[in-house]
Amino acid sequence: MVRPHLPLNALRAFEASARHLSFTRAAIELCVTQAAVSHQVKLLESRLNVTLFKRLPRGLMITAEGEALLPVLQDSFDRMADMLERFEGGHLREVLMIGAVGTFAVGWLLPRLADFQEKYPFIDIRLSTNNNRVDMAAEGLDYAIRFGSGSWHNIEATRLFEAPLSVLCVPELADTLRRPSDLLGHTLLRSYRADEWVNWFAAAGITYPAPLLKGVVFDSSLAMMEAAAQGIGVALAPPLMFSRLLSNGTVRQPFSVYTSMGSYWLTRLKSRPPTLAMSAFHDWLMAEKEDSSLQADVPAASSSA
Repeated sequence: MVRPHLPLNALRAFEASARHLSFTRAAIELCVTQAAVSHQVKLLESRLNVTLFKRLPRGLMITAEGEALLPVLQDSFDRMADMLERFEGGHLREVLMIGAVGTFAVGWLLPRLADFQEKYPFIDIRLSTNNNRVDMAAEGLDYAIRFGSGSWHNIEATRLFEAPLSVLCVPELADTLRRPSDLLGHTLLRSYRADEWVNWFAAAGITYPAPLLKGVVFDSSLAMMEAAAQGIGVALAPPLMFSRLLSNGTVRQPFSVYTSMGSYWLTRLKSRPPTLAMSAFHDWLMAEKEDSSLQADVPAASSSA
């Protein structure tokens, strides 16, 4: 397709004049004379064979033709500015859009991102968090890190690791727990997955009576752990993702009983070809997974007390 020569100076003069509704203020912004701006706009009107402004005694009034042209120009100039800003030191900065379940983002990814930025200084990560519900196409994501079985429609999934769940609570409460059955007298904080506590008690050898679950249902382990840290109840959450709270003594893990409900996965749309930035992040994440000392400590999901 042969594109016509674009009168960029005239288009810029029109866009600035339309924002200010004044040739004078547009000239100040563009560091040219008022006459030069007026001349460029007239050239554009002549080329398009339309009137873009009605000249008034004080200022300008944009015409319907001008109103139709203005948003297209503003969007184009903004996109060009964004692209030019991505060049730095002779390199093109690439933007990588990542969505991650909040627990993984805070508990595992954020402490390691500085290493990624040091190794790949020209990749800018835009990180959004979610509660494991994500629409990659609608959100424009390159990758989504999510929790589950690894089976999602039209999604390519690479398994990262399990993060089995165990009991976490404040030290004062942990001191009162001698055996898993002691939990039946406490508030058991729960997620929207109703079978988590049932599975954990089964792993602990308790199948009857079924735990009585009541109270707040959390859609995020982060919120649940905040409630546990405030002594509101006992959480069932992945210790791997809350190592900082465990190491500083905010919470304790009273039992070495675990239950696994799935794994964390790095996912992308099958229709999304990997970019150089995506390949760099994938390779870095896989290396971090293997080298992580925390990962070496992940227990078997079937551990018992």
